[in-house]
Amino acid sequence: MSERVYGFPPCFNEDSSVLILGSFPSVKSRKVDFYYGNRQNKFWKVLCSYFGESVPETVEGKRDFLARRNVALWDIVTECEIVGSQDSTIKNFKVADINSLLQNSKIRFIILNGSKAYEIFIKHFAEIDVPFKKLPSTSPANTRFDEKEWRDVLSTAFGGA
Repeated sequence: MSERVYGFPPCFNEDSSVLILGSFPSVKSRKVDFYYGNRQNKFWKVLCSYFGESVPETVEGKRDFLARRNVALWDIVTECEIVGSQDSTIKNFKVADINSLLQNSKIRFIILNGSKAYEIFIKHFAEIDVPFKKLPSTSPANTRFDEKEWRDVLSTAFGGA
């Protein structure tokens, strides 16, 4: 049975230059009250290793990492009805105010983490004046995850950081 649940506010600051948009927080993420809280999700491992860092253990450590690396995190869906963590069950949702985030930061590239994030983003923001790229979901449920593809796009987004 689906229930109405709420996502997180965006994690960004005025110097954020790359926005990574997911679909909606998983049950495990909602439990720890921060993005990509499922330890089986490949997100933190891939992002931190790209910068040559280990994954911070705490939410505060992750926030600090994001701020130092000018990464913004948010989900395209801010509230919805969903069954568990299944993107395919998202309905009656509200879309994130991406334009407001862009006005309050230096975002110059957007990475869409997975098909659902991309599908909703295209429907609402296809005309956005910022380059964006869809990548395979870092979710443990995605058997087609490609770390090289992520690393290549991170290189483009961060200019070979």
